[in-house]
Amino acid sequence: MTGHRIDVGSPDDLPELMAVMTAAFDPRFGEAWTASQCLALMTMPGTRLILARAETLLGFALIRTVVDECELMMLGVDPATQRRGVGLSLLNNVVSIATSEQASAVFLEVRSGNPATELYIRSGFEKVGLRLRYYRGNKGETFDAETYRFMLR
Repeated sequence: MTGHRIDVGSPDDLPELMAVMTAAFDPRFGEAWTASQCLALMTMPGTRLILARAETLLGFALIRTVVDECELMMLGVDPATQRRGVGLSLLNNVVSIATSEQASAVFLEVRSGNPATELYIRSGFEKVGLRLRYYRGNKGETFDAETYRFMLR
């Protein structure tokens, strides 16, 4: 998708982030975070909020770098703009930031069966782990989480 830009976000962007979060994550899977969880993460050292914007917020990524590892904590794209390059643009920016911070790898975890897995694999992430029954859906059912790694050096 052309016509969007990548910006660094702040806690002031939380209302827009939560609107995308609500739209992007189906509550039946239990993946979305609350506003207070997002805010708590944003105040931790080494954390960055990355935003993809056009006229409105299209998507976001929350990352945290500790020592030499970067973790993609959350990536969400408004469903109206999914599969148009916004997620890839955010992911490429995450890898660029991790590289500039001299991280050795980027890690992420995603619900098994989440279509975003295709993006991660196409982008060079490799599956390195499985967490059984990690997510709890809104009806009490559980879903596995897959862990992925992108080596930078």
